[in-house]
Amino acid sequence: MKVAIYPGSFDPVTNGHIDIISRAATLFDKVIVAVIRNPDKTPKFSLDDRVDMLKASLKKDRNVVVDSFDGLLVDYAKKKKANIIVRGLRAVSDFDYEFQMALTNRKMAPNIETIFFMTDYKYSYLSSSFVKQIAHFGGDVSELVPPAICQKLKIKI
Repeated sequence: MKVAIYPGSFDPVTNGHIDIISRAATLFDKVIVAVIRNPDKTPKFSLDDRVDMLKASLKKDRNVVVDSFDGLLVDYAKKKKANIIVRGLRAVSDFDYEFQMALTNRKMAPNIETIFFMTDYKYSYLSSSFVKQIAHFGGDVSELVPPAICQKLKIKI
């Protein structure tokens, strides 16, 4: 069984994230979308809110599970018996960071492979930070996030 983990802060989840998750779900038996509790970030949404938003946005994907974790990704992957880490790349600027992270993870867990998905061109500019900024100034984010997220953004921001 091929089990993949797609980790991220998902603060909030965007259509770009959903695209990567849906594509990964066609290639792997199980995809665990793992919401990270990152001590270096101060998220706009609580961990529980981010998990709930992902669950609401991913109802149609039967082989996708949403979870959360603390600590090292490779330790979490071992615990979940996952052998693949999925990461999305929007631009060349993402590659340097993701490359370093993939090599570090490989050093700690050589049997866990990182696979990169190129974003769909229509989401290449999209980030959770941009979505929050647009929502903060009253902009329309309905084409940037799943429908379940629009209302949450209006309430939160």
